[in-house]
Amino acid sequence: MILIVVKFEVKPEFAEQWPDITRDFTEATRAEPGNKWFDWSRSLERPNEYVLVEAFDDDGAEPHVKSAHFQTATAPGSPMHQALVSTPKIISRQVDGEGWDEMGEMKVS
Repeated sequence: MILIVVKFEVKPEFAEQWPDITRDFTEATRAEPGNKWFDWSRSLERPNEYVLVEAFDDDGAEPHVKSAHFQTATAPGSPMHQALVSTPKIISRQVDGEGWDEMGEMKVS
């Protein structure tokens, strides 16, 4: 599985609109074959920072990056591109597993 975490620093005037700005891109990505999840969170300490946690089957990330919706969303001049302060920061790793596991250090019954 390919696990990807991306941090997006959004201009303050677009921070509240970010979920709407990324909605079509998010929905299209979630519908891709090989996408396991594509989940946005907002930082509690930095309200203009959104964090994307996504995962794909081993061969799913390359078609994602080549998809029309990815190319449209990340193109210079796109609403997503214009709403950002800087280039997003990314960690992308191949990891063992097929999905989320329970946390071994904590059990809730």
